[in-house]
Amino acid sequence: MAANTDRPPSKNLGALRPLWPFLASYRLQLLGAGFFLMVAAATVLGLGWALRHLIDDGLAGGNAELLDRAVVALLGVVVVAAFATFGRFYLVTWIGERIVADLRRAVYARVLELSPGFYEVTRTAEIITRLTTDTTLVQTVVGSSASVTLRNLLILIGATVMMAVTSAKLMLMALAIIPLVLVPILAFGRHVRRLSRESQDRVADVGAYVDESLGAIRTVQAFTHEPLDRSRFAERVEAAFVVAIRRTSMRAVLTAIVILLVFGAVTFVLWIGGHDMLAGAISPGALSSFVFYAILAASSAGAISEVIGDLQRAAGAMERIIELLATEPAVRAPALPKRFPLPAEGRIAFEDVRFHYPSRPDRAALEGLTLEVRPGERVALVGPSGAGKTTVFQLLLRFYDPDGGTIRLDGVALTEADPSEVRGRIGLVPQEPAIFSADAWENIRYGRPGASDAEVRAAAVAAHAAEFLDRLPDGFKTFLGEKGVRLSGGQRQRLAIARAILRDAPVLLLDEATSALDAESERAVQDALDKLMVGRTTLVIAHRLATVQKASRIVVIDQGRVVATGTHDELVRQGGLYARLAALQFDRPRLEAAAG
Repeated sequence: MAANTDRPPSKNLGALRPLWPFLASYRLQLLGAGFFLMVAAATVLGLGWALRHLIDDGLAGGNAELLDRAVVALLGVVVVAAFATFGRFYLVTWIGERIVADLRRAVYARVLELSPGFYEVTRTAEIITRLTTDTTLVQTVVGSSASVTLRNLLILIGATVMMAVTSAKLMLMALAIIPLVLVPILAFGRHVRRLSRESQDRVADVGAYVDESLGAIRTVQAFTHEPLDRSRFAERVEAAFVVAIRRTSMRAVLTAIVILLVFGAVTFVLWIGGHDMLAGAISPGALSSFVFYAILAASSAGAISEVIGDLQRAAGAMERIIELLATEPAVRAPALPKRFPLPAEGRIAFEDVRFHYPSRPDRAALEGLTLEVRPGERVALVGPSGAGKTTVFQLLLRFYDPDGGTIRLDGVALTEADPSEVRGRIGLVPQEPAIFSADAWENIRYGRPGASDAEVRAAAVAAHAAEFLDRLPDGFKTFLGEKGVRLSGGQRQRLAIARAILRDAPVLLLDEATSALDAESERAVQDALDKLMVGRTTLVIAHRLATVQKASRIVVIDQGRVVATGTHDELVRQGGLYARLAALQFDRPRLEAAAG
């Protein structure tokens, strides 16, 4: 689903306080931005002073020399204002972009540390939204709204003071008029913001439909669903158009009202001031500067009211970002992790292990599982769906820690070791390998980022992957498509095997690596797996007879416990769960021959 860019606001602006540690790293830039901010505000106020002297001393006084001086002074103020505005805009924007970059890095670094248990209960789309939309809202505040608020606050205070100095009478009249101007503006502004949110929702609907239909383009075309999808997409586009036009109409009305009220108020004050000028109570320059300050005060107040909404939305976004940053990984390295012995043996032991998944606390995935695997041994894990086979892999990779019992690798309890050290000793070939949107070099090198091209190619040759990679248009440099869409299932599997070969870990986990392949692909993949398993402790989750029969030992798991252990022939003769599974999943003639 596309993320809605309009995030729920928070009235607790204190939620923005955690931004300070990020901002503190850039004190020099902050000081520079603050300096330029004050200079810019002062020069804007100085324009009114220069305007007064230009009219009174130059024009009304009929003094050409004073007129020249006033014009030069006015131009000087304008030049300073331009440079100060440039400095403020550049530094504030730089700080905003820098802060959002630091925030994204911090959030991404945190989510990479979080264990799979976190992702069982958290949608990935929500995390992506926090990384993109929420951080962008924060950037808007740091890089724009905060500066606009401070600048307009300074101008509002300064303009009010200058109005009082210029004419206390006119200032009191202006203060009485300002609420009458702001009330309808704020009321219409809320309506415009509501329509903006609705417009964003409709645009999000358009994006979500595009994402869903294009993500399943083969299904769409296979079922000749294009006409219906075009119609439904058109409905969403039209809905977005209608709301956008309503929003545009309302903004046009609001703009007209602002012009009418603001300039109507200025005209009224100018009318009163004009009578005072004719009566000699105020000079033409003073009246002009007062009108200038009144416009500044009104526009500044309106700008501040507008950015309050931005600040509230950013506060809400920051609350969600901090919530994510404050989430601690369920699996962490201990303060003093134990080191694994060298050289690695690949000895595995599960000792009375009990475990419940965080999302299913009422159902045990493993219940008192005990299993020992000797170095170099090939052990096949067999059992019905939900028996706990994959959970064994998840715990061995230390994606989770057991609720009870101990898991050891080369004699070291996994909970006493650094998770990265544990995973560094394990190679994984999953049932559905992850192929990244890159070329073959990068995908295979994922197993060992520092490997040379020669080592990557050698791994591809050993996995029977080089034979099809070399036939691609650009060989190993060919872009493989999103999630490896340009490769077949067998080719993706061989790429994953090449990745595991390159990793060269002492322990190998094969999660049904050949279950979804045709006979020819299975033969090539199986040959690559046979080479990969040599000299390694291997745990295999498999339903294919060839893989199971080559195992040193078959372990039958049911309801989180080991219920039987033995070779294929022994377990078939014993009957029980394995024999029933074999009768359903394996080749009956070969089973009968083996049992006979």
